[in-house]
Amino acid sequence: MKKIFFFTLVFSLAHIVKAQHTEQVKDITKYVEFTNAVYDFGKIPFGKPVEYNVTIKNISNEPIWVNEVSVGCGCTTPKFEKGKKYDSGETFTVTLGFNANTMGAFSKYATIYFNNNAFNKQVTFHGETYTVQATAPANSALEKIKPAGN
Repeated sequence: MKKIFFFTLVFSLAHIVKAQHTEQVKDITKYVEFTNAVYDFGKIPFGKPVEYNVTIKNISNEPIWVNEVSVGCGCTTPKFEKGKKYDSGETFTVTLGFNANTMGAFSKYATIYFNNNAFNKQVTFHGETYTVQATAPANSALEKIKPAGN
């Protein structure tokens, strides 16, 4: 009987500890709101660098800061103010640059880490590249030149 009681007690304590650990993970939707968390570039020229802004608003009562932005590949470049604290109600941006060096459809991501990795958000962007073919514009001045001798 003592063994059954002991195992029941251990199981119960383990369950309580696990539940407390799960509650310590912060729900990002209680801290920040995002604009452009999923962004569509549409069609962009191959080889042309482009960028867009992810707008972030602090909706919590605590200061928040970005300590890291991890990108999925070397063709994506983040710009942000590392460690700058934003108070409740403040809005700020993380800019993601993309070097469109792949042909066709693309889909990329970046993960934004807040408050010493207390919570994070993965943002994505996609689009399609196309090849630009250079053609010379029509020159209307050539039509006005009269042949010699006329």
